[in-house]
Amino acid sequence: MGQIMNISQLVEYLKEQPDFMQNVTMWVRNNAKPGNYLAYPDFLSDRLTGYYINKGIKELYTHQRLACDAVQKGDDIVVVTPTASGKTLCYNLPVINYMLNNPEARALYLFPTKALAQDQMNEVMNICETLEAPIKTYTFDGDTPGTARKAVREAGNIVVTNPDMLHAGILPHHTMWIKLFENLKYIVIDELHTYRGVFGSHLANLLRRLRRICAFYNCHPQFILCSATINNPKEHAEKLLERPVTLIDDNGAPQSERHYVVYNPPVVNKQLGIRSSSVNEAAKIGAQILNNKIPLIIFARSRMRVEIISTYLKERCRSVTIKGYRGGYLPNERRAIEKGLRDGSIDGVVSTNALELGIDIGMLDAVITTGYPGSISSLHQQFGRAGRRDKPSLAIMVATSSPLDQYFASNPYFLISSNPENAVINPDNLLILMDHIKCAAFELPFKANEIFAEHLGTTREMLKYLEDEGILKQVDNTYHWMNQIYPANEVSLRSAAQENFVIVDTTAKNRVIGEVDYNSAPSLIHDDAIYIHQGKQFYIDKLDWERRTAFCHETDSEYYTDANVKIDIHVIGQFDNSDYGKAVLSKGELNVREKAMMFKKIRFKTHENLGWGKIDLPEQEMHTSSCWIDFDEEYLYTFGGKETAGHLLHSLAYLFNNIAPIFTFCDIRDIHTFQMARSNHSGKPAVFIYDTLPGGSGISHRVFEILPLIAHAASESLQKCSCDNGCPGCIGPVSPDSDNIKNKLSQLLELFEINPGDNLH
Repeated sequence: MGQIMNISQLVEYLKEQPDFMQNVTMWVRNNAKPGNYLAYPDFLSDRLTGYYINKGIKELYTHQRLACDAVQKGDDIVVVTPTASGKTLCYNLPVINYMLNNPEARALYLFPTKALAQDQMNEVMNICETLEAPIKTYTFDGDTPGTARKAVREAGNIVVTNPDMLHAGILPHHTMWIKLFENLKYIVIDELHTYRGVFGSHLANLLRRLRRICAFYNCHPQFILCSATINNPKEHAEKLLERPVTLIDDNGAPQSERHYVVYNPPVVNKQLGIRSSSVNEAAKIGAQILNNKIPLIIFARSRMRVEIISTYLKERCRSVTIKGYRGGYLPNERRAIEKGLRDGSIDGVVSTNALELGIDIGMLDAVITTGYPGSISSLHQQFGRAGRRDKPSLAIMVATSSPLDQYFASNPYFLISSNPENAVINPDNLLILMDHIKCAAFELPFKANEIFAEHLGTTREMLKYLEDEGILKQVDNTYHWMNQIYPANEVSLRSAAQENFVIVDTTAKNRVIGEVDYNSAPSLIHDDAIYIHQGKQFYIDKLDWERRTAFCHETDSEYYTDANVKIDIHVIGQFDNSDYGKAVLSKGELNVREKAMMFKKIRFKTHENLGWGKIDLPEQEMHTSSCWIDFDEEYLYTFGGKETAGHLLHSLAYLFNNIAPIFTFCDIRDIHTFQMARSNHSGKPAVFIYDTLPGGSGISHRVFEILPLIAHAASESLQKCSCDNGCPGCIGPVSPDSDNIKNKLSQLLELFEINPGDNLH
């Protein structure tokens, strides 16, 4: 490329490169636009407005002013604007202003991660120090020293924490937090869009417990919620709070020039439709950007991809500093990476969605998303990490070979023209609800006629069940906690599993190098696995399942490992069905058993299979919601016999798993599909689509309602694929041979064709 380029020069250079542009399916330029401003409201303190004016903020964006006005009126609000639009002022202005006049007042700030909490605490502390205001601000999380916790409880005007600490460290000990609960004026919940699925369902119940304790102290705080763009912010906020909220969505922030690109890797085998690896392509494009000293973030969907891309970039970019960033890194390591990005000592970072949120990581000019991240709102968040100053930015999505990515590569404008998804939660999932009723009973006794959730009449039955189990005891008209366990420790807000596994490097004085969640452990840190951390490879010598510890040593491996999981499904109950002639679609509940059986050894760069090994670990079990299709066996065999029927079912499951998230507005990880040559329930060939949340999240039941719409999009995806007989990108990891699975799969999908009278949304 010659001389070092800036971002504008790089954009023009890429547009002139045929090898790059022939793989671009969309290039959209959004011109810079000015902001919309309003004056500071009169009710704000002159000291406070003076602080921001001195920082160069002469006026407020329209959404900031509207938020201040609504809070002043006493409304609960939800502010919804894009990334980097100054949402922090929407809560800091009214909160700090109130505390300047009411020194005893308290506020609780909730952020989904400790990193965000630290960010916000530093911001508020800087304001208060400059104003010389006696507003004490503290973070309260797992890293807070024991010696400091008493000061936080007694003197903290603003307590900055996360849902996990509120759940396990504050609510169960509310008698030690009397000053907070007796004077609590505001509760701020930022990054509202992250509270969806399992996490959101838990948060809704956590807020029920929080409001219950506030009522006990005769305290009725006001809620200020902020979110990146989602399609149903008001509905989502009201479902979390179970009370009305005022929506503020008039974004007044200016925007710099932005370039959005969808890049579909080149086909390297036209007959089979095999494309170049998205990981390799992301690393190649990323190296061009980094070697021009342009600050870059690359997002990858898995921890393994983060480490592989980091490794490739370090080989190609010797003169720049590149780091990986993902869950499982220790807190000090993550904080050091964040600081390096802010001060410019780190030029590029490869991250999972851990850096998708609004952590301050400085000013980045380019972002690459490796594969569709699972939702349009996530893609907007990731693209929004670049372009935070008055200069152009470049955002590229590199498509993978999955049908979902190929659908978007063929329909790229869907990504920027469609509305972001609805945030979906199911707070009344019985497993989650029961966990939080236990926690609530530990915190305060239940009156016999008390309702935990206003619209549910099941509280009394659940309390009676807990009494029968010996967990509660009824005395007169009140249920009291009687068990020895500490219930909050038994409940993980992030998943159905309660425990993480730690990874210990035995060659470095048994140093803990990372953590892995319970569900991921069998496939990531089994015996003989290669675990990658910051580009270094570690060989897992032994996974001690009982002690939740994996022991490893550093190695220099030419391969990484990929586990295969065996799934067994049993139908527990069937609620409804629809007849499609040669197939019947049903919905109900399943018992799902999973067991990691073996692993493959995949060579770096070429991705060829070098061998395999066995995995011997316990089976994992889950009860969940599902829909499934039972096929007429004789009809399936007309496509070419038993073996071809098996290929068809496998490909259909693969397609539905990838296409359904587009229409159910969920992450691809929220549902799973599985095919059986003979269902344990019906005895027929079947494809199951089930929720990955224990107890179910309702997504698979939505699939039941709109299956023809999903089947139509799946058929479109097959037709637009450039391969001849079927390839890994359209029919999945099934050898098409001479069976022409692609055409036969299209015929099979015709069973679910949309009728003109169908009303599917």
